[in-house]
Amino acid sequence: MPVSEAEAFYEREAAERFLPTGYTRGPWDAASQHAGPPAALLALAVEQRPGARPDMRIARLTYEIMRPVPIRPLTVTTRVLRAGRSVELVEAGLAPDGGEQVMRVTALLMRTAPDSVPDVAPGPRLPGPGVVPEKAFFPVPWEQGYHTAMEVRFAAGSFLETGPATAWMRMRVPLVAGEEVRPLSRVLTAADSGNGISAELDFKRYVFVNSDLTVTLHRHPQGEWVCLDARTMVDGAGIGLAESALHDEKGPLGRSTQSLYVAARA
Repeated sequence: MPVSEAEAFYEREAAERFLPTGYTRGPWDAASQHAGPPAALLALAVEQRPGARPDMRIARLTYEIMRPVPIRPLTVTTRVLRAGRSVELVEAGLAPDGGEQVMRVTALLMRTAPDSVPDVAPGPRLPGPGVVPEKAFFPVPWEQGYHTAMEVRFAAGSFLETGPATAWMRMRVPLVAGEEVRPLSRVLTAADSGNGISAELDFKRYVFVNSDLTVTLHRHPQGEWVCLDARTMVDGAGIGLAESALHDEKGPLGRSTQSLYVAARA
């Protein structure tokens, strides 16, 4: 059961302690969170840590998902691994009350200097969310969860089709109750869905478990919508890779990858 009824993914109980709501619930286990909201929560902790420099921006995040994130009160901790003039390395971890760390991120931050170098356009824009329809989430056996907290519009593919897909995603609720949603939070709440929208094998017959997530951003995101142009590759030995080109309405902004354990359902 959720530990907060707030209209958000989390309610902040203290500076580093958060209560999850039913909106964090993933589609596979009623007691576990979808990895998107806790990924965004860890990045928020990196951005909000004491002593954070305003001229540093997150360029890459590498997450390790050690075990499912339970729908229980969570404590976030941060520590600086390297503090340089132009590059910083920060680690943040997430643990439930009385339990071991279930998820952590290593964030690479780089110093920014606006207008110091020319902009280089990385590629064309995708069809925007305003011109593509909203499609149904695949059937989920509970009423409230990540599937009700996110609006999804497919420019190609759908949850109910296998193969590559292009999906625009937007948060219906904030990450933390009563707090403004940061642009990076919008990206990270969506980025873990790459394998879910682009599965190459039938979810009813196979499981796809991602134990990591890496997000690399060359540009700061803008707007409410995030697009995943995703594809999944699977080796017959049971290891896969989901790769997503990340976009906002301005254009490309980065990439995300997920290593997948793939196996037949018991």
